[in-house]
Amino acid sequence: CSSDLEACRVAVNKYLTKHVGKDAYHIRMRAHPFHVLRANKMLSCAGADRLSSGMRHSYGKPIGVSARVNIGQVLLSVRAKDAHEKFVIEAIRRGKFKFAGRQKILKSLKWGFTKYPREVYVAKRKSGELSADGNIVKVHNRRGKLEDSVLYQAGQE
Repeated sequence: CSSDLEACRVAVNKYLTKHVGKDAYHIRMRAHPFHVLRANKMLSCAGADRLSSGMRHSYGKPIGVSARVNIGQVLLSVRAKDAHEKFVIEAIRRGKFKFAGRQKILKSLKWGFTKYPREVYVAKRKSGELSADGNIVKVHNRRGKLEDSVLYQAGQE
């Protein structure tokens, strides 16, 4: 349910703000509540069988939204420095209790929210193939005009 996702986000955010500082982490919610929940209101008074139409035209009124998730799907990701690892794990552990069922906490081997492992990221940053762009990275490939290439301007090609 969307209230579960919001409660988890608030719990993780509150713990990390208190123990790490508000500018030392970044939370990314990976599940989004797009699925609309509907309910067909039924009468439960005397003579309701004469007034209501039962299951005819039973498309209900929206009562809320929910996120459809699969088994093993990532619900949220947190990006922080390695020194704050124990605080991030504790924050996510507290956020787990807002959901029904069992959740796992996994530590990624990637650098931040990128698709690159740590060693590859550092090597590509030093060579100039990657550049930081906010909370993502820009990939400078070897396509296009030489005049527009960041690698060419840096003297790497």
